[in-house]
Amino acid sequence: MKYRYLTKSRFKLGMECPTKLFYIGNPLYPDKSIDDPFLLALADGGFQVGELAKHYIPGGNEITSTIHAEAERETLELLQQENVVIYEAAIRFESLFIRIDILKKQGNRLELIEVKSKSFNSDDEELPFLTARGALSSSWKPYLYDIAFQAHVLKRAMPDHEIHSYLMIADKGAKCPTDGLSQKFRVKKDLRNRKMVKVASSLSAEDLSVPLLAVIPVDEYVGMVWSGSGTDDFAERGFEGTIAWLAEAYEKNIKIAPAPGGKCRDCSFTCSDEELLTGLKCGFRECWAETFNWTDRDFNEQNVLALWDFRKKDEVIAAGKRKLADISEDDLGLKEDDKPGLSRTQRQLLQIRKSRSGSAEPYLDRENLAAEMRGWTYPLHFIDFETTINPIPFTKGLAPYEMVAFQYSHHVVERDGTVRHAGEYLSAEPGVFPNFSFVRALQRELEGDRGTIFRYSNHENSVLLAIYRQLAAARNPPKDRDELLRFIVSITNANGKKELSWTSPRNMVDLWHLVKRYYYDPYTKGSNSIKYVLPAVLNSSDFLKEKYGKPIYGVASGIPSLNFTNWQWLQCDERGMVKDPYALLPKLFTDIDEKNSALLLSSDDDNVIKHGGAAMTAFARLHFEEMTEYEREAIKGGLKKYCELDTMAMVMIYEAWMDWLQ
Repeated sequence: MKYRYLTKSRFKLGMECPTKLFYIGNPLYPDKSIDDPFLLALADGGFQVGELAKHYIPGGNEITSTIHAEAERETLELLQQENVVIYEAAIRFESLFIRIDILKKQGNRLELIEVKSKSFNSDDEELPFLTARGALSSSWKPYLYDIAFQAHVLKRAMPDHEIHSYLMIADKGAKCPTDGLSQKFRVKKDLRNRKMVKVASSLSAEDLSVPLLAVIPVDEYVGMVWSGSGTDDFAERGFEGTIAWLAEAYEKNIKIAPAPGGKCRDCSFTCSDEELLTGLKCGFRECWAETFNWTDRDFNEQNVLALWDFRKKDEVIAAGKRKLADISEDDLGLKEDDKPGLSRTQRQLLQIRKSRSGSAEPYLDRENLAAEMRGWTYPLHFIDFETTINPIPFTKGLAPYEMVAFQYSHHVVERDGTVRHAGEYLSAEPGVFPNFSFVRALQRELEGDRGTIFRYSNHENSVLLAIYRQLAAARNPPKDRDELLRFIVSITNANGKKELSWTSPRNMVDLWHLVKRYYYDPYTKGSNSIKYVLPAVLNSSDFLKEKYGKPIYGVASGIPSLNFTNWQWLQCDERGMVKDPYALLPKLFTDIDEKNSALLLSSDDDNVIKHGGAAMTAFARLHFEEMTEYEREAIKGGLKKYCELDTMAMVMIYEAWMDWLQ
């Protein structure tokens, strides 16, 4: 039987929810989180950061064995040297086991360096680890807890040594010294078809002359974690006591009693009713059943976790209000605002009332929505961007994690209702920084008229403002810089955006904002993501069912498309419910299993793609993986269809609303 060590990933999981240590790795409890570590690293640039770090701290010995005992033995042998650098050092103390990204030994001094694909700005006066009140920042807690755990294990395993801890993270205050640096870190397959990072032999001293990663001493913050200062997460048992408690439970496979709360909203240990019938178990259901004595009937009712943007989940759950129907107006702190449509709390109350009554009828604020529509100018333009951020910039002079806009889709609706897929852009050439050509192409598509432009959420506005700053700061700007800057100003809103300030008469209309203020469908279960709103609209609109229940998309006599032919958007399952159009798209990746592929397409309530997203991951693969031309074309085709659906979804929402208002 394999020994169950409490590793740093298991410690992190236990700090999120101790009960999860019982579920993790148990095949009876399906885990709905992405479980491919390389896929995650590819999406956020972690593989590049890890390899780049080794070149800033060179000369190390890498421990490659995945067998705990063997890796530990190799590490201990290397530590016999007076001075040594070890990558992926394996250290064990009793039932605690860690792999240290970089371990430096200089005599009696040990430097533990944890490399993270996170960033800070060295130009800021203060480090970001503490709040104004001196508490540990919530966004940095997981990273500080991680390194504090490692430092604890290292200190216990090597008590005669002086331990110092560091975080190595991207510095947004640094500027890339050369062009093409990102392309010197490529993903290849070894002889056993495993993916690995290959660093180009052309990596030069000039490439490394400006460190893009900063090494930040964090002993002070590790000490705070150890003592429990600045956090109450260890108030009950202390830091060491918490580790011992988690380690014993994990080693002996003991289920720690659950303490359900708002955190359960994102629980990954869930399964469908169909999966339950096959003998699989749902960790979420078990926790709530054990704690609250819930039965299957209780789980058939919506719980408080489904309430959109509700910030008192822990409070009401502790007070015994666990179902949506239990929440009162007092719990919401019901407030109106001075804007048309539903305020945040009014929308929450609407969701509760729909749940109580069992009503499946959509809500539409006809008067206010119609007033909005009267201000629109035809033709209407619907746009969607796909973007990424990369730790190693494509171009000299840019900082780590600057915005990269690599794709857009554009649909047009004429006054007579005619729809067409009017344009698209995709940058797939490895190492090319696309932002300026991206804006130039978008300008050509939108400058021919004064029609209203639509986006979904604030993402497109933020992206264009980021590109505005890049253009303004460019050392070798394009000849049409001023023209591109004027175009960005003409369609965006920059009020309150640091040094930028303007509002354009043609400022893009946020369809997501209109959904929140004027429309609610119980089928969305409180989510405003377009990936939930689209199926809801298709299910409730007779107009859409009639129009898109036929293969009219990508047809000469129907709706022109740049990527689809004879396509039927509305298809129903055996229950007569509309299938999710996103699930009808061809697989973006043929070498990723269905579970991880589906998760890459999932999105949260703010329409921000989780886990780096399918498009971000696809972009990373196109730019950093070695693949055949056939694979490249397949991924490019999938990306184009995926992005085209995003703007077509906006069109269908608009069409349903227009029909309902007639």
